[in-house]
Amino acid sequence: MSTSDHSAVPVPAPVPAPASFAVTVADAELEPDDLDPAQIVSGDPVVTGKVLWESADGRQVRGIWQITPGVVTDVEANELFVVVSGRATVEVEGGGTLELGPGSACVLREGDKTVWTVHETLRKAYHISY
Repeated sequence: MSTSDHSAVPVPAPVPAPASFAVTVADAELEPDDLDPAQIVSGDPVVTGKVLWESADGRQVRGIWQITPGVVTDVEANELFVVVSGRATVEVEGGGTLELGPGSACVLREGDKTVWTVHETLRKAYHISY
């Protein structure tokens, strides 16, 4: 094949953005979400969630997430979230300790290793960028 051969590579058509919408985060029905047992440090935490929107390329996700009391570890994504209800303490390895409660806005860096101590069932609305 010569370097002047420019075969057409199909480009996906842009996906139209969904219609604007609103949900009541506190009352939204959530679905069971897997929690790797290796992440559980103590307690019997249960995770539920709901994806509200995802970009066509999967690089951005917006949704609602909830976890019941317990202690879990995680490796974070690039995320902004706002806590709607509940309380937790998040220890960031090599960083600070974050005290979260209703109204807290939190930014986590991709790759942060964290330990979540959930004191009261915590529900958040989030935006993740991959």
